[in-house]
Amino acid sequence: MSAQNRLGGLVAAMLADDGGTSWPGAVPRRLDAVLGTMPAHARAGVKAAAAAVDAYAAVRTGRRLRGLTPAERETVLSSLAARSSLLPVLDAVKVPVMLAAGTERMLHEEPAPPPALAPEDPPLDCVPSAEWPDRSTADAVVVGSGAGGAIAARTLARAGMRVVVLEEGAHHTTADFGRRAPLDRFGELYRDGGGTIALGNPPVVLPVGRAVGGTTVVNSGTCYRTPERVLARWRDAYGLPLADSDAFGECLDEVERTVRVETASLDVLGRNGRTALLGAERLGWQAAPLRRNATGCKGSCQCVVGCPTGAKQSVQLSVLPDACAAGARIVTGAYVRRVLVERDRPGGPRACGVAVRRPDGSELEILSPLVVVAAGALYSPALLRRSGLGGHPRLGRNLAIHPAASVAGRFAEPVTAWRGVLQSVGVEELHGDGILIEATAGPPGMGSFVLPGVGRALRRELDGAASLATLGAMIADLPSGRVLGARRTLLRYDLAQRDAGRLMRAIEAMGKVLFAAGADEVLTGIPSAPKAHSQDELRELLRGVTAKQLHLSAFHPTGTVALGADPQTAPADTEGRLRGVRGVLIADGSALPSCPEVNPQLTIMAMALAIGRTASGMAQSA
Repeated sequence: MSAQNRLGGLVAAMLADDGGTSWPGAVPRRLDAVLGTMPAHARAGVKAAAAAVDAYAAVRTGRRLRGLTPAERETVLSSLAARSSLLPVLDAVKVPVMLAAGTERMLHEEPAPPPALAPEDPPLDCVPSAEWPDRSTADAVVVGSGAGGAIAARTLARAGMRVVVLEEGAHHTTADFGRRAPLDRFGELYRDGGGTIALGNPPVVLPVGRAVGGTTVVNSGTCYRTPERVLARWRDAYGLPLADSDAFGECLDEVERTVRVETASLDVLGRNGRTALLGAERLGWQAAPLRRNATGCKGSCQCVVGCPTGAKQSVQLSVLPDACAAGARIVTGAYVRRVLVERDRPGGPRACGVAVRRPDGSELEILSPLVVVAAGALYSPALLRRSGLGGHPRLGRNLAIHPAASVAGRFAEPVTAWRGVLQSVGVEELHGDGILIEATAGPPGMGSFVLPGVGRALRRELDGAASLATLGAMIADLPSGRVLGARRTLLRYDLAQRDAGRLMRAIEAMGKVLFAAGADEVLTGIPSAPKAHSQDELRELLRGVTAKQLHLSAFHPTGTVALGADPQTAPADTEGRLRGVRGVLIADGSALPSCPEVNPQLTIMAMALAIGRTASGMAQSA
């Protein structure tokens, strides 16, 4: 039997498709498209799980899922779900099935209005790598166009340097985002179709962007300033003068002006955010609308798949245009294979440029005395290793990732969480204890991950999805991960016991907010303890659950090429210079010495601004 037929049978069983509505029949095709964006090993795993479920049906009934009646499929799935040893097989396929199902349901039942006329994006000087010469020169090459790379490029270009920015992904415009459904953009904007996984117990999904603008194109738009306690730690424990409160505060001020940070408007907040505010108010907890880089937000709830209105000021709209106006150029489709190094120079090894691979496999070289590495905390270590610059024992270690969990509350009235601001409200009552709760909704058709059950039970949950309000919580973690590999990045993350306890406490706290707001029940997203109808019941359920049973995602990787005064523990010095070679700067999330405890875009940009100013000053005085 073909993989397509196996997927069709599995989808029909999972969604209890009895032919009464048309949209489930379109899910297998969309599921196949979703799988096509994932890395080969993830795609193979999902298809193998589908084949295993199909084989289980054949053993029980003598027929494959596709040939069973709806009632027979329901019996097979119920039997499978009752066997705890086989639950991971269902879990392997449930998330992509729900992505595809939510999207098809939305398109069939809530057809999108014709896209509004998108604003014209500010001009960028983008050149595909196929059109870039095989050999060229620059004063500075910036590897990566995300939060850190963009601000470093702008700073250096404004200082009069000839800057080339290299981006592995493509350039997408606001108009591009408005033409397609959210899920259709997902695979293009995320590395590995959003399927980046940190191996561990439990494994953690860690999505990162790949496009001009990096992860700022697909983040929530939430803009927290670096907490004073974090800056104090970086200054005192890691010896970073740039973490001085006043000096770093000035950098944060400039970044906030650049990306136009303001508090989310109550007019477009949406019922999801207002529900979180209500629950916090009734508990007497500290909460408020979040500050975001989205002036004029229309509440389309699509931040994480590219803002279709141009309101969110990701760096391809707010920073890179200024960099290009100052003379910087951006090369797209450019995989930086290695940093070129002259090793016999007086004074020790020195960077002299980069070797870049085009999509067709051909190569180009850009010669430059300064290379700014801003490929992100997950990919900068691999680049340095490929370049023979990975000798520091702490390179790739110290990975912090903000582990996160989500819950949903079911209310008597519709919430329709996908109408309004995607990440709208911060509940900071427990932030001092390392737990930050944020009202976060999935984009239209993509917010069904916490729904429990399979078959008819799952279909009932999906039919009632409009009545759900959703919250997410991220924890300030110990740096418990490692980035391994050179040609391929491999991630390992072992959740610390302290952080496991914080996650369980976070789930209980989110339930408390939802019940206070009037929820009839809370969905935990935990297969073994899926629902609670009171806070006492939720607390009792969680007593029998460990963090290893959670379905974890994570965001904001940092720390893998950390800055610090101690050469034994920090791969880069206090001004961002990679130790052991001249002419290489670190200017991305990997530079942060420890978990920033908040959504880190402003912190990364402020750090890169400080590092870029120092570098440009040195270049001008040289």
